[in-house]
Amino acid sequence: MKKFLIIQMRPENEACESELNAILRYGGLTREEVHRIRVEQENIKEIDFDNYAAIIAGGSPFDISIPEEKKSSAQKKVEEFFNSLFDKLIPRDFPFLGACSGNGLLGRYCGASISDKYAETLRSVEVWVTEDGAKDPLLKGLPKKFTALVGHKEACDTVPPGAVLLVSSDPCPVQMFRIKKNIYATQFHPEADADEFILRIRIYKYAGYFRPEEAEELSTAIRESHNPVPKEILRRFVDRYRSEK
Repeated sequence: MKKFLIIQMRPENEACESELNAILRYGGLTREEVHRIRVEQENIKEIDFDNYAAIIAGGSPFDISIPEEKKSSAQKKVEEFFNSLFDKLIPRDFPFLGACSGNGLLGRYCGASISDKYAETLRSVEVWVTEDGAKDPLLKGLPKKFTALVGHKEACDTVPPGAVLLVSSDPCPVQMFRIKKNIYATQFHPEADADEFILRIRIYKYAGYFRPEEAEELSTAIRESHNPVPKEILRRFVDRYRSEK
């Protein structure tokens, strides 16, 4: 059976490993079913799509909307990798699910402007499924409104050209979109639970997502949140492409 390729871009080892474990846990995947790469560390030039069933890309602390001169070499490596990946992935309509940073990278590649206009601090928010979203295999039959964990300093200002908006919200209108039939991106985190986000609050306390003095209050609020639907979206993505390979 072909493996799922997990693409990660978090420089912090603890956050990276925890994110991987969350993707495995809520995607219903075993370690043997995935191949993980860390593009901020490795020099990967080509991805052989024929080796994989689908690709899942996680988040990162990198902001693609900042000026080029402020970007680190690791961030530039990540952006170059994804631009090259999308050059080949989109024409093939290869199964892809990008979360948070994956959303911004795909959105920018497709022509959307990315800015801090719709930034959201780390928290649980209510989102809703659009009419198009209700027909999509990953969302069909799920609640029309649900809560999801978010935390980002930038987002798509508009729906990327050629994309279908699947999930929206008042604080951030582009919460999930699809390109063609098999290429997805979410601004919210389908892999995360309360423990995962509390860990990220600790790790990214001084990264600009929130004021450091808010960390305890945010952790308390997230600890009391319950967000099952995004995890079901992740599991559906895995099940859909696992069954087709």
